[in-house]
Amino acid sequence: MLPHWPERGFASPADLAACRAAIRTGSRSFHIASRLLPERVRGASISLYAFCRLADDTLDEGSDNGGRGSKKAALDRLSARLARIYAGRPADFPADRAFADVVARFAIPPALPEALLEGFAWDAESRRYATLADVEAYATRVAGSVGAMMTLIMGVRDASALARACDLGIAMQLTNIARDIGEDARAGRCYLPLAWLEDAGVDADRFLAAPAYTPAIAAVVRRLIEAAGAFYVRAAPGIAALPSDCRPAIHAARLLYADIGRIAAGPDFDPVARRAVVTGRRKAGLLARAVGGSLARRQPDTAPAAPSAAYLVEAAASLPPTPPPAPAPWLRLDHQLLWVCTLVERLRRAEQTAADPVGTG
Repeated sequence: MLPHWPERGFASPADLAACRAAIRTGSRSFHIASRLLPERVRGASISLYAFCRLADDTLDEGSDNGGRGSKKAALDRLSARLARIYAGRPADFPADRAFADVVARFAIPPALPEALLEGFAWDAESRRYATLADVEAYATRVAGSVGAMMTLIMGVRDASALARACDLGIAMQLTNIARDIGEDARAGRCYLPLAWLEDAGVDADRFLAAPAYTPAIAAVVRRLIEAAGAFYVRAAPGIAALPSDCRPAIHAARLLYADIGRIAAGPDFDPVARRAVVTGRRKAGLLARAVGGSLARRQPDTAPAAPSAAYLVEAAASLPPTPPPAPAPWLRLDHQLLWVCTLVERLRRAEQTAADPVGTG
């Protein structure tokens, strides 16, 4: 059941400002990416990510306070807060009130944020994943669910578009796993399919005890990036189903993350010691490509949802659509080029600010 949305909403301007501040300091990548979204969906997307950030931070705090029992207690608190949001009585936190507005305004079915919390619960268990299908199930929960919610915020409730959004979330999470393999291993976490490690002759426990680059690890990373690549291909048709002013940002995210995977799987790159990063010049080229790719017309798309995401697509598509905000009119070619230059400059400034927060550079 969705909460009743008061005429003026649950969240105050101060709540929304707190969400923006939380994203600015706690999720630099999304803070930068949110600047590419049209204003009409940016606020709701920030509210969504602020709640996701809060959930992740709550779990981390539970871990700091003493092991799995504390993580379980933190997850129980999150579940209770989500239940209050759907009862129309959000807890006294800015992110809760802001997300309650998003839930009610865009008819977000509870299955989607519940899937996100389930993925966090698997993290709390330090779960490992035997097969790629198991990893995909995890990626669906922690990233596919967010992709589906973002699609609803953009005013789209078409089942095929939702399926492709989940595909993109899965692809990006598989890329994250490849990019963060060293960082995760040093924290005692392993998201690589255990069967693949065994095929490559890698003992997971030994790798976690002393993370180091080997040709065998590199082969597993390449294999994971190949799997992500298949999901990026599946996701592409869904971008044309989005409102015209949302397509460039989502297409840019798809291209940027796919490029991170290309770097991480490169023959001369050590993904255990380093995180793959796309250079500013390369980003500019990808953003230009994103504009061109966003002009493509929607093609028939009959591919089913990924097995792990089918239940999320069914839940989201089963509710009646909400009236989407009117998209901004699409721009002429010269305006599109100016738009690209503006986005590149925004990215440059945002990255510079993040690297030099006191403004000395």
